[in-house]
Amino acid sequence: MKVPVLLSTSLFAFASFSFTEAQKPNIIVILADDLGYGDVSAQGATTIKTPNLDRLANEGIRFTNGYATSATSTPSRYGMMTGMYPWKNDKAKILPGNAPLIIKEDQYTLPKMMQEAGYATAAIGKWHLGMGDGNADWNKTVKPGAKEIGFDYSNLIAATNDRVPTVYVENGNVIGLDMTDPLQVNYKKNFDGEPTALTNPEMLKMHWSHGHNQSIHNGIPRIGFQKGGKSAMWVDEDMADYFTGIAKDFMTNHKDKPFFLYFGLHQPHVPRAPHSRFVGSSGMGPRGDAILEADWSVGELMAHLDKLGLLENTLVFFSSDNGPVLDDGYKDQAVELLGQHKPAGLLRGGKYSLYEAGTRVPFFVYWKGEIKPAVSDAMVCQLDIMASVATLIKKKLPAELDSQNTLKAFMGKSKKGREELVIEANSKLAYRAGDWAFIPPYNGAVRNQTGNELGNLPEGGLFNLKSDLGQETNVAKQHAKKYKQMESRFLEITKGYFKTNVKDIVLE
Repeated sequence: MKVPVLLSTSLFAFASFSFTEAQKPNIIVILADDLGYGDVSAQGATTIKTPNLDRLANEGIRFTNGYATSATSTPSRYGMMTGMYPWKNDKAKILPGNAPLIIKEDQYTLPKMMQEAGYATAAIGKWHLGMGDGNADWNKTVKPGAKEIGFDYSNLIAATNDRVPTVYVENGNVIGLDMTDPLQVNYKKNFDGEPTALTNPEMLKMHWSHGHNQSIHNGIPRIGFQKGGKSAMWVDEDMADYFTGIAKDFMTNHKDKPFFLYFGLHQPHVPRAPHSRFVGSSGMGPRGDAILEADWSVGELMAHLDKLGLLENTLVFFSSDNGPVLDDGYKDQAVELLGQHKPAGLLRGGKYSLYEAGTRVPFFVYWKGEIKPAVSDAMVCQLDIMASVATLIKKKLPAELDSQNTLKAFMGKSKKGREELVIEANSKLAYRAGDWAFIPPYNGAVRNQTGNELGNLPEGGLFNLKSDLGQETNVAKQHAKKYKQMESRFLEITKGYFKTNVKDIVLE
């Protein structure tokens, strides 16, 4: 194994941060799933109230230019966990539930860094980075997984709540499995005699609109096929309570030493099946109710930190893996009951999109007593959590990482963040720099089956986000020189990528 060159980040640390082992701040990263820029009341939503998220936003730093790396889940999470642009790994795409782990076991990761610094580490909630070697036997310990990339403890759903297997996996083992009823998973063909949404629609309590018509569990059709494992199957409506409780237990058990917690919310990803106490609470159907359930979950974690006396020694990052989507495969009235609510706020696009709403997401950083409330226009990215935390706790990082130290921006000490960022949506790339958004020329559909605009512009696109946040006017022709400058820098950063990964790009 090649030993990476290491760069010291401690040179940039603040003099005020000098910790003993016991005083090192706890680090929590909370990542929502498909939560849009406009889905939080602190971001301007008026038809939904999210008081617990608002607390993080209003009592911490609320970033107006906070980004995920990608407009879909797996690559976005890969970037955050590894500090590497996900488009550099051709396996970092939306994964099935039986996909192998896409992070190499010898790869340096955020949780490994935290372990090296003496932190207890945990991953709880949504995973979607693959488990096993591609031939997982769910009736045995599935590895490699979260443990092999740096998590001491994990309790996860393998992929998404709309994909099989619909079981909880704790430290690589399916919880509650009865070995006389082994769990089988297949993404190519169904098991003989097993019902699907197509063969047995009478079993459904939630109906599919597109792409979710295979195995049925809990009255909900999923992507993929499964058989057996009945005693281990989750109840969707109980998932928020379950994972919130597990996270609180982890914090309690590690209150006397520093910990790093990655908490992956499953809301408001489909299928939206919130607990009964949230049903009808938003007036916008299951999607709105799921957002309020997520807000409750965050509130529970913060209240528990307070109860344990840890608020003043815990740095909390909150964001979303990508932008919003309404009809992502189920008939749950997300479109019909939307009313005046704008999930993307004033942004264009959403999940799957190269437009701003695909990757510009809620992004709040909170640390009681250390961060003064502020709104920042600095460009920050989840990719940079790794290098920024490394600076805070005085760790060294491999030189080849794409993660940048933006700790001063995260702490509200500077209005300067990233200068530039390459973002990704379904293997297509775009570029942000300063006030400008550049989209290379791509062929392809204007919208996908969800109705979201994808940002495919055969002529290429250039948008001034300062004067045109909604990207209504493509100024590529009016600012031809700027377009060429952006294109040149973009191609310099992504050199070699398009030859092998994007076949329909129009670039000469």
